[in-house]
Amino acid sequence: MAEAQTLIEVLKLGEGSRAAIVSPDGPTLTYDGLRRQIGRLMAQLRGFGLTRTDRVAIVLPNGIEVIASFLAVSGVATAAPLNAAYKPEEFEFYLDDTGAKAIITGPKEGLEAVEAAGEDVLHIAITMDSTGGMNFIGPPRGDGGAGTAPKPSDVALILHTSGTTSRPKRVPLTHGNLTSSLRNVAATYDLGPDDVSLCIMPLFHVHGLVASTLATFQSGGTVVVPPKFNPLNFWPVVKDHGVTWYSAVPSMHQALLTRAKSRGAGDPPPGAETLRFIRSCSAALAPSLMHDLEEAFGAPVLEAYGMTEAAHQMASNPLPPADRKAGSVGPGTGVEVAIMDVDGSVLKPGAKGEVVIKGANVITGYEDNPEANASSFTDGWFRTGDEGVIDAAGYLTLTGRLKEIINRSGEKISPREIDEVLGDHPAVAEAVAFGVPHPTHGEEPAAVVVLSGEATAAELVAYCRTRLADFKVPRTIHIVDQIPRGATGKIQRRFVAEAFSGQGAAS
Repeated sequence: MAEAQTLIEVLKLGEGSRAAIVSPDGPTLTYDGLRRQIGRLMAQLRGFGLTRTDRVAIVLPNGIEVIASFLAVSGVATAAPLNAAYKPEEFEFYLDDTGAKAIITGPKEGLEAVEAAGEDVLHIAITMDSTGGMNFIGPPRGDGGAGTAPKPSDVALILHTSGTTSRPKRVPLTHGNLTSSLRNVAATYDLGPDDVSLCIMPLFHVHGLVASTLATFQSGGTVVVPPKFNPLNFWPVVKDHGVTWYSAVPSMHQALLTRAKSRGAGDPPPGAETLRFIRSCSAALAPSLMHDLEEAFGAPVLEAYGMTEAAHQMASNPLPPADRKAGSVGPGTGVEVAIMDVDGSVLKPGAKGEVVIKGANVITGYEDNPEANASSFTDGWFRTGDEGVIDAAGYLTLTGRLKEIINRSGEKISPREIDEVLGDHPAVAEAVAFGVPHPTHGEEPAAVVVLSGEATAAELVAYCRTRLADFKVPRTIHIVDQIPRGATGKIQRRFVAEAFSGQGAAS
């Protein structure tokens, strides 16, 4: 079969009788069943008058319905998944900025989003019966007709950047971008029809949607989709469904590790024996956490590097027996990765600078944002805004966000270096460093930590002095119960810095 160039073609890759999607407490859809469902849902969307250039917002929790809605919408129009936890003002912004013509919710869920959308936006509800049969319910409609198949150049998915340094930018991902990314992910981890992915990441984000779910369809495998991440029933689900891999952010890995330690058993939890690998992405993975995960769960932990503008994955540590390097995000995975200086020159291995990428998975530009495009693209390379270094073997190590680098009297400090030192302390579960204003030095380092044992802020500062040059040592350390996070579990230093600037140290 020829390479799939659209998401609808990806669905044709799975063997008909094999399970495509499993809901742990609900129905299972085979590939044949999923294809039939998507075909019917696409016809219903066309019956509502939706066409290729229309934007359709999707506000649904994780589950079969959101996956089916996304696939159906991407075959007819452009999908714009939104976080169901948004506040009314956030819904208003994203719906308006996207130009949504319709919004899909559950029969009773998402009412705040519907209210924020207003009367001019078509409201469609998706229903599902106990067998997995789904329908879109909305205003009176026609038969929808046959419609036209999407082209690789058509936009399938519209998302926003996180907006950590500016107003969120619209990222238009085409079918071609997405299918290229799916092939890269599937090839990196040698995914096949016998693999079972457990999707615990939100499906309004490329991590869960592309890596955990769509890459599984690319391989003809099975994706298990619980409604939310729950450390208490995680391993029973893994065991019941023979899960072979899962992907998550470090905070989820840490929660599973903490739960495993509370059990006190020395052996990996029941179910872990089926895991081929564990993937970590969307935030920096501390080398100590990687080591502890491998020791506790008996599977290799592979840190990857992704971003929305690249339809998710750009680099990853490889499967054994190839080297996986703690602290590195690995070599490029079907994507060209290089280091560039401020003048736009590509640097040699070992030099530190801005990480830049090229590939069929990468967008050609933000939507309606010429200023951002001018600053984000140089000679065909996309400038990620991340600082890093590539070693002689091609492995990329990220050293921080360029706009997060702490400048103390001209000394440049990577906050990630402080994160890792604090993370090595036996009493620290998590740590995030950031810069705070200083009247003499301009900036100085500070940090917040979550403890897993006994330690005071003064003790942690003293520990840093044994591992870091004096100018890098955080002068203030806040001890907290939890570190503020975004909806996907990703820590954004700017928001942490804003929350803790001006506060005295905790003890």
